[in-house]
Amino acid sequence: MKKLLLLLAITGLPVFVLAQSNYGVQFSSLMSDNLTLENAIRIGLENNSQFLTAKEEITIAEQKLSEAKFRYLPQFAVQGTATWYKADSPLVLPEAGISRFLPSTDTLDEDHFYGVGITATQYLYSGGRIKGTLKSARANFKQAQSHYETVKNSAVLDIKTSFTRLLYAQANVELTQRIWQAVEPWHLSSDSWTKIRQTALLAQLKTAARQAQQELTSARLAMLVSLNKELNAPLTILGTLDPVSITGDLPHFQLWATEFRPELKSAIYALELDSIAIDLTLSKRYPDVLINASYERVGDKELDDENRQVSLAVRLPLPYTFSQQVTQKKAEQKKSTLRRAAIEDEIHTQVASSYEQMIFWQQEAQDRKATYNTLTAWVEQNLKNTPKTGVSALEALRDYLQTAQSYLEALRENHAAKARLEWAIGKDL
Repeated sequence: MKKLLLLLAITGLPVFVLAQSNYGVQFSSLMSDNLTLENAIRIGLENNSQFLTAKEEITIAEQKLSEAKFRYLPQFAVQGTATWYKADSPLVLPEAGISRFLPSTDTLDEDHFYGVGITATQYLYSGGRIKGTLKSARANFKQAQSHYETVKNSAVLDIKTSFTRLLYAQANVELTQRIWQAVEPWHLSSDSWTKIRQTALLAQLKTAARQAQQELTSARLAMLVSLNKELNAPLTILGTLDPVSITGDLPHFQLWATEFRPELKSAIYALELDSIAIDLTLSKRYPDVLINASYERVGDKELDDENRQVSLAVRLPLPYTFSQQVTQKKAEQKKSTLRRAAIEDEIHTQVASSYEQMIFWQQEAQDRKATYNTLTAWVEQNLKNTPKTGVSALEALRDYLQTAQSYLEALRENHAAKARLEWAIGKDL
């Protein structure tokens, strides 16, 4: 008789010690025969459309930040015109024609006019609008980074949960199949009542094996969805289960969450954007002071004439809706303040809940492990010497199966609780 090796695969799981900031997306998208957790996270991120979209949003925000910096520099323009016209009196070309003054055709030998030139405009004072625009672009860039981290953390949590579920399903299938293989050749008693009890117990063990197989199929499908792979793609993962634990107290984790959770950072940047928006609205009370210089050569046959100019301009907009805009921006700032406080309270609640679950399941997993190890040793020893008859052994194996499955469930919840706690604090442990 083969030795019943019950759940040797559930010893020695490498713990999930991976810094979320180190998860990369430059990784082969081909499915390997033995997919580790780290590779699963990389593949999942590489195929996650929301994550890739958030990454592109960072690029867009970065380019807008660079664009805002250029507003400090002079704005140059090179222009050239060729105009055919007939005018009895001097005229000015429309803005599309660069607003050039043209003499009447009576003073010219030709009815066409040419011109080339260059202009430069530099803001000397803008009431803080250029600086505010740059600060706004910088805050938008930071907010895009925070959104990127938020999407990544959610995707990592989903992959970790699916990976743990699949590990549990694989171990459960191995457990139930090994027990069924051990009891399948069981000898039924000639006693009618004993035979009924034996048949019922065997049916329960067989049903447990089928249910475990169905759960494995479901868990594999969930893993493929988390990886954003085709639902018929081949998939095998490499890993084992073992109890995991944490060190650190709740106040410590609450402090980490305040520092690392990207949602809170995003709310802070939103509040900063509202403050900048108020400053930009108030800056409309101040004028723009700018200097403009141009040089051009013009003529009707050749570019013989030369024009130069330097202008100092003061421009003060007079918007009708100034007071309404200020009131609106201040209301939006207050709204962001309330939203930030709500997010902070929600994060603290998530950390506290995840911490309590983690403490419970890490202790529960250790307690169930002790019972499981004791029963496993007894089962293996008794199967060697016990004939495959009677009811007591079948009842013992049924009870053992339930205990072992309970231990596997504790391991699954233990790892899931750790993944949720890591998500809640925004940092891997």
